[in-house]
Amino acid sequence: MRSISRTVMTAALASLPLINAITPEAMLAAPRRGAAVANPSGEFAVYSNTNYSFETGEVTTIWEQLNLTSGEISTWSTNSNISEFVFVGPSNTSILYINATNEEGDGGVSLYTADAADLSTASLVASLPAPYSGLKAVATESGDIHFLVYALAYPNGTAYNADTAETPASTARIYTDIYVRHWDYWLSAERNAVFGGVLSSSSSGYSLNGGLTNYVTGLCNATCAESPVQPFGDSGHYDLSPDGSQVIFLTKNIDLPLANYTSSQIYLVPFGGTMNDSIPLNPIGATPDVEGASSAPTFSKDGSKIAYFQMNGIDYESDRNIIYVANSDAENSNITAVAGDWDRSPDTLAWSHDGSVLYVAAPDLGRERVFPIPVDAAAGFVPMNITDEGVTAGIQVLPNGELLISDSKIWSSRDIYTVDSKGAVTNMYLQANLVDEALSGLGPQDVSEFYYSTNSSEIDQQSWIIYPSNFSEDQTYPLAFVVHGGPQGAHFNSWSTRWNLKVWADQGYVVIAPNPTASTGWGQNLTDAVSTHWGDYPYWDLVHAWEYVNTSLPYVDTVRGIAAGASFGGYMMNWIQGHPLGRRFNALVTHDGVTNSLSDYASEELWFINHDNGGIFTSPNTTSPYYRWNPILFYENWATPHFVVHNDLDFRLPVSEGIMLFNMLQVKGVPSKFLNFPDENHWVQNRENSLVWHTEIFKWINYYSGVSGADSPY
Repeated sequence: MRSISRTVMTAALASLPLINAITPEAMLAAPRRGAAVANPSGEFAVYSNTNYSFETGEVTTIWEQLNLTSGEISTWSTNSNISEFVFVGPSNTSILYINATNEEGDGGVSLYTADAADLSTASLVASLPAPYSGLKAVATESGDIHFLVYALAYPNGTAYNADTAETPASTARIYTDIYVRHWDYWLSAERNAVFGGVLSSSSSGYSLNGGLTNYVTGLCNATCAESPVQPFGDSGHYDLSPDGSQVIFLTKNIDLPLANYTSSQIYLVPFGGTMNDSIPLNPIGATPDVEGASSAPTFSKDGSKIAYFQMNGIDYESDRNIIYVANSDAENSNITAVAGDWDRSPDTLAWSHDGSVLYVAAPDLGRERVFPIPVDAAAGFVPMNITDEGVTAGIQVLPNGELLISDSKIWSSRDIYTVDSKGAVTNMYLQANLVDEALSGLGPQDVSEFYYSTNSSEIDQQSWIIYPSNFSEDQTYPLAFVVHGGPQGAHFNSWSTRWNLKVWADQGYVVIAPNPTASTGWGQNLTDAVSTHWGDYPYWDLVHAWEYVNTSLPYVDTVRGIAAGASFGGYMMNWIQGHPLGRRFNALVTHDGVTNSLSDYASEELWFINHDNGGIFTSPNTTSPYYRWNPILFYENWATPHFVVHNDLDFRLPVSEGIMLFNMLQVKGVPSKFLNFPDENHWVQNRENSLVWHTEIFKWINYYSGVSGADSPY
């Protein structure tokens, strides 16, 4: 075991090819912009801009303002303590924002009102004794502001603050039900809850009127409610009606065990009420055969309707999201499906101002496109997209009816623009690849795609091609074959700071990123087909993708190729290690993948394990997917040099899977290397850790592909 110093990393990066257009260090330090949020009159928008310095180790965040008329971008605030804000108050420039600290310095936050045109007018209106976030707010008819935030809460309903919580004498954890941990945290008595408060208006400004009301904690049956649902839930799991009179929130179904089911319900409660006043808007049975996960509950602009997504399957996290619209009266919800047969699975929505149209973003053919859909669209309605390339990060309907879009692409970390209802781009305000030095020169010319036929699917399947800097078809470049995770996921045309395919290409490769069986955006049948077929359908798809590249792309040198993948992609690296495709590559990289599928029940997401293996775990036999698709059954064939990454905080795929893989490779004498981060989960997000991740992996693959000319991969 050894640690890695900055000197070693710098020397390693210096040994990489000099043709790089974008290096790992440049990509990791480049600006990371949030989605643009426009003020109510549509005059300007504000977004965050975060940068990192490897020299100082410091993260700095500023806020930038975009003039939506002139396109001018200027600094709005250099106060990095502003963590989030909303436009609310008497004017179109009035805001309410959260300051990440409070004057008491007790781990809480504070609320300020201000004029966005002059932040020096900021006025402290409340000091909150816990780290609340997820701010939503509306002005009521009386002039008061009703707002929502969320935080962890004790079972008694009070907000939890780690800085002031008592430390128990023992660190013991005791459980009597499964689902003891998830993602990167152990379950505790504290769960997320939505809190509401009132800022009363007076001639001297606003002031907090009383305490905050917890709308969630205490709603219990088989389990207790939680909103937002950890670990990825945020303010998209709840909403506040435009007049401030109602709150909606979603929680996993309290009647079902957490580990076994994905079902979730949306609750409606009067503002100022309590969880005892909560009424489920979409309980099981409200819509026939609809029992699965709900998401994105959103009030219409007049508050009369609620739109949301819900899956049918009660224990399937990747079922198709169907759009539903209901009355904002749980006693007469009148739930109806919108374009119910549309074979896409949207995940983001926004209402038109008149409530007649829903704008939704959905995975579609390797992109995430925006589609306008009439609220009364019949089941057979086929939406047409009004955005094309990229993956959407934010959609906002402006007063003039145009959409303000924030998205990213393989070649640009953030584009901000407007489109009209027909899809015409009316203003292109920001393209990160044209303004950020680290991204200079990147563009759509760096990317293309192809479709290929395969014996496991009735449809041709897609793959991205990402070219290195200064690419020429007259030269040859070793293949980097990257398999996506999920398996119900996809390689999208989007920017990534974890698996940035352009950074991989700029080591001197042509990157091939296929979307085999299980990929989302080509219809639910392709996504569903992977269930009980982890080791055959996607494997044969990848074989056919490789064969297409080998026979059809003369500029790709498959003889010097390498392959890599994370999560399901990591499993697939372990699977092909024991199969003929594994001999087509000079090196493999597995990041947090399954090694022994008989250990799948070490995960806490049993709904996922049960679904994809066709049922609960029983004594394995040779026909059981738990046994049949186990990579270690083919251990005798392992031979390709293999780099293994596995992190301690990956509780869904325990670190023992990576250690087992490395140990077995070492015992067999296969060249191998193990990289571990004790402070990372399924992902590597700390920039310094990510630099090590890139450096070590690239040393390995560049040696075995011959790109680096080095005499050792170590």
